[in-house]
Amino acid sequence: MKPLTITDDNFAQEVLQAEGKVLVDFWAPWCGPCRMMGPVIDEIAAEYSDSLKVGKLNVDENPKTASNYGVMSIPTLILFENGKVAKKLVGFRPKQELVAEIGL
Repeated sequence: MKPLTITDDNFAQEVLQAEGKVLVDFWAPWCGPCRMMGPVIDEIAAEYSDSLKVGKLNVDENPKTASNYGVMSIPTLILFENGKVAKKLVGFRPKQELVAEIGL
């Protein structure tokens, strides 16, 4: 399964109203570390689709949501559990470290 495209318009429905864990990758196409993180996010979305919903939010196209969650540096990964922020990670993370941080 590929990561969902999260936008300001669908954020509430896809993330805040979702049951269980949702990982949102706040990124931008011009960001080098974000491009490095992309394949890691894709792998996690594919491997853990039964226990984790994964989405990507382009901060340039969706500044409202990024601002609401205080995203100042990218990549920022925010883990939501049942609509509430459970963890916020800033910067590139190798896959194994990210999986451990998320608790998968």
